[in-house]
Amino acid sequence: MSLSDIPVHALNEEIVALLGEMAVHTDEPEKPGVTRLLYGVSWLSAQAALAARMEEAGLAVRYDNVGNLYGRLSGKRDGEPTVLTGSHIDSVRYGGVFDGVYGIVAGIAALAYLRRTFGKPRRPLEVVSFCEEEGSRFPIAYWGSGNAAGIYDWRQAGSYKDEDGVSLEEAMQASGFGRSDGPECRLAPLAGFVELHIEQGLVLEHRNRRIGIVETIVGQRRYALSIEGAANHAGTTPMTLRQDALAGAAEIALKLESLASSWGEPLVATVGKIEARPNTPNVIPGFVEMTLDIRHSDEWSLSAFSDLVLSEIQRIADRRRLRLAVTPWLATKPVPMSGRLAAHIEAACAGMSLSYQRMVSGAGHDAQLMAPLCPTAMIFVPSRAGISHSPDEYTSPEQLAEGAAVLVSVLYDLAYKE
Repeated sequence: MSLSDIPVHALNEEIVALLGEMAVHTDEPEKPGVTRLLYGVSWLSAQAALAARMEEAGLAVRYDNVGNLYGRLSGKRDGEPTVLTGSHIDSVRYGGVFDGVYGIVAGIAALAYLRRTFGKPRRPLEVVSFCEEEGSRFPIAYWGSGNAAGIYDWRQAGSYKDEDGVSLEEAMQASGFGRSDGPECRLAPLAGFVELHIEQGLVLEHRNRRIGIVETIVGQRRYALSIEGAANHAGTTPMTLRQDALAGAAEIALKLESLASSWGEPLVATVGKIEARPNTPNVIPGFVEMTLDIRHSDEWSLSAFSDLVLSEIQRIADRRRLRLAVTPWLATKPVPMSGRLAAHIEAACAGMSLSYQRMVSGAGHDAQLMAPLCPTAMIFVPSRAGISHSPDEYTSPEQLAEGAAVLVSVLYDLAYKE
């Protein structure tokens, strides 16, 4: 199958229209970008809209017990393992319109095209809209694919709470999921999983490549830090007697930056969130909550650097007479993708005369949770200026359609030919 066989213009129009439709499902329509948090009102309406589009595409629709949404195209040999594609429906706060949802709408468009053109596949094809991946509302990420992969158990959702004190279990049940008699989350055997996604980085644009073929997804460590000092009067407390939690947090952030810079690429480390209390101009901050995010494509380096950072920030806390509590809430290992599926993507690009780049993904994706279950692959399309998790996130319609065309070709190989 070559690019000339696939109606790229039609895919272009369909994907752009679906992305525009999904962009209206946001928790704060008066604010820029998209905020679609797990089990919120806009999340629920977005899943319902996708379910309607799946039905229009001739797919059989079902939800599992955490709200993962599937559209199925039955195969001639329906007892065979399924070929799955898709991504996640949730967003970060004030994110872009492409992250996650592009892989879902392109999957719907791909299955609709294959059904219209070739009829029933040999083995079943499904597109999934995973309920959550970002960790933006609750201190847990990959809730959708994690339950599908058997890593999480929806029955243990109660311990996670959002910033308003609502538990994951309460939010899930309020949305109609997490029922004792609900449908199974764990996936049946899979023949393969292919996730199409925007790159969220600069590599493809910088090297003028149209398609990225992911070879490895980096491992991640995320920590929540609580730093307790002593709130006191800003005018009457001498500098030498202060226990300033925010000053300690600032030193920790700078130390993290310094250590990461000296460690070298491809390691990256970030303080993404800081909240100080009482957050008053004339009061020394007595309490700070902050996050650490550390990533590397090598497991030993990831572990060694994380251990180094934790020991260094404890020294800072001790020297400043601050009480430090560290809560690890995400630990994922680097995950290699399937070489066989990467070869399928490479062949599709060659057949369509699309330039491509083999690469590492610095961002985490649902694909890393699918990889232990079945052969797994990721296809990237460029992100303008490498911007993502922002209202300025952008990929051109032509690039979106090219990624979808590659996805069509790979799914055809896996479900119709193999």
